[in-house]
Amino acid sequence: MLEQSKIAPQTATEVLGELSALAEQLGSPELGGLTPGSAGLDLHRVRSLPELRQFLQDYATQVLISAELPAIYRAYQHASRSETRELIALDAALNLEPGLQGFSRASQHVGRSQLRKLRPLRDERVVQRYLAAVESGEAKGWHTIVFGLVAVFFSLPLRQGLLHYATQTLNGFIYSAAGRLQLSQSVCEKLLNETAQQLPQAVDEILKSETRTLRVTK
Repeated sequence: MLEQSKIAPQTATEVLGELSALAEQLGSPELGGLTPGSAGLDLHRVRSLPELRQFLQDYATQVLISAELPAIYRAYQHASRSETRELIALDAALNLEPGLQGFSRASQHVGRSQLRKLRPLRDERVVQRYLAAVESGEAKGWHTIVFGLVAVFFSLPLRQGLLHYATQTLNGFIYSAAGRLQLSQSVCEKLLNETAQQLPQAVDEILKSETRTLRVTK
């Protein structure tokens, strides 16, 4: 394997920091962000602090906890076992996930961008095969799958990675709306703390349930 310093930051903290940009891009108008098609969510129609608070709660329960975090977990497990076919099958399954359809364009844009940075890992077959599948159109390159790949190949602790992803995604949506709503830093921090309170327990439950599921399906 090539040295990590040739393709990405040298520490897990720096890798996580780079991936935090995914969340900011997911909420950007330029990439479409969340639309009414994703579980009734539309960040760009939020016009007040109460509406933003409700948006964050709905997103956390309907998309983040129910779909995105499990997808990262499964991608992590498949990548750790070099299960490329299963990884591509997961990619296809995400195309059918109702809660994810509203921001598929944004997800795939940033996912592919991060995936290309893994190209120098030529000895990692699962990376190269998944990249080839994305470039051929067989797979879409969902950012949650790419996050799982990165967590494996840079030895990021799974629970830490899931919590970081969840927190930074919520934070990205908050700051995407903060400008037009004229929210102060303290209000943004309070919003994040309110919404993130449920995350540790939710992540623990996902880890337990997904572990049981994978054992049953083996």
